[in-house]
Amino acid sequence: MQKNFTQLENFGHSLRAPAYLIKPANNGEIYSAFQLAKKTGLTVTARGAGRSYNDAALSGGGIVLDMRGMNAITNWDKSTGLITAQSGATLEQVWQKVEPDGWWPPVVSGTMKTTLGGCLSANIHGKNNFKMGTIGEHVVEFSAILPTGAEITCTPKKNADLFHAMISGLGMLGIFTSITMQMKRIHSGLLTVDAFPVQNLHGQLSSLLDGAPNHDYIVGWMDCIAGGKSLGRGQIHAARYLHEGEDPNPRETMQIENQILPPRIFGVFPKSMLHYFMSPFMNNFGTWGINTAKYVASLRRHTFRQPHAAFHFLLDYVPDWEFSYGRGGLIQYQSFIPTETAESAWAEMLKLSQKYGLPAYLGVTKRHRPDKFLLTHAVDGFSLAMDFKVTNNNRAKLHGMLQEFDRIVLQAGGRFYFAKNSETTSETVKRFYGEETIAKFKKLKKRTDPNGLLESDLYRRLFG
Repeated sequence: MQKNFTQLENFGHSLRAPAYLIKPANNGEIYSAFQLAKKTGLTVTARGAGRSYNDAALSGGGIVLDMRGMNAITNWDKSTGLITAQSGATLEQVWQKVEPDGWWPPVVSGTMKTTLGGCLSANIHGKNNFKMGTIGEHVVEFSAILPTGAEITCTPKKNADLFHAMISGLGMLGIFTSITMQMKRIHSGLLTVDAFPVQNLHGQLSSLLDGAPNHDYIVGWMDCIAGGKSLGRGQIHAARYLHEGEDPNPRETMQIENQILPPRIFGVFPKSMLHYFMSPFMNNFGTWGINTAKYVASLRRHTFRQPHAAFHFLLDYVPDWEFSYGRGGLIQYQSFIPTETAESAWAEMLKLSQKYGLPAYLGVTKRHRPDKFLLTHAVDGFSLAMDFKVTNNNRAKLHGMLQEFDRIVLQAGGRFYFAKNSETTSETVKRFYGEETIAKFKKLKKRTDPNGLLESDLYRRLFG
């Protein structure tokens, strides 16, 4: 087992931390890393594909376990839709395994590059959270190794407290090693998508609320630069599965070659070069122009059919798109606010960002429902994810603005998602989780990790 001292970054390249990187190939090597940490006084953090926008997979001066080598799919039952895989397997591996047999992962992130272990640690949600909940609600069983060396198996009924705490637990109670999940039966490789414009924030949230019951997925794009009567304008994409018989060629549309995202535009220009051409437009004026053009182009309502992968994995359309934000990178701020208070809270946040001269260059809205996981981020309401460009000149100003955002979200009864936010403080966490939830989490951590070996920069920031 080798360890290399290297510099790691978050997905947005806005945060960096040096660490001893270890790539375990089996459970024994994970335990050896824990023993090494205990002997040397270091801490351990698991890292999947490194797709978190914040410091969840960073640990300055500690040991980071790169789990991507433990990525085997160990069992697939196409008759029941149950799949078992190691925690380093990605959503890409999963959907490409199951879709040709007529199944699809019930919950996916906006990128297919995330690992299952990372998905469970953050308890990811998708564009169908209002209907299917988080990914944890579809986990039948998982196995994990604890810092003590103990290997445990958890289900919703067996070790239920750990099941509901490790899923959403930010990797701080143990390391996922094997995960069994229930896939969803589909009858076509296509979705029917309805795309239509919304004129303002009220229209955006009303469309999500009214449209969700009639669709399987719904998501909104928001122009965070537009102001006045157009504040919060954008476009809604609502999709539904095709029923059996609607697709005349389901076997064909579910084949991988009809799902994968093409690497070239018009078969000629490589997408891997696009971020270089995007970079000059990553400023307030350039993004205003792009957003305005996008909104005008969205004014004609239209319905079309789209492959599952193309609908879900928008973040994979342009490889390395995050580099277009420049050397300072980007951070994402995501808040979850109840239905009753979301509009007023987000209106205040949008106006504040425009006042600061720090508008988000991308806004994405979704409809949500609550769940039973210990460190849940969900509410009966909506979420808004906002991407901000980071520079040396605006970093301090951006930090101050996001602290004000936290205040607004808390006053609105909202919550936060810790695969995203990088500026939230421990005081904010105490206010929205409450002392009882934090005490319960720390009690479980003492039980599973008595020597406090599992720590990340995120854990120290939020719970230290």
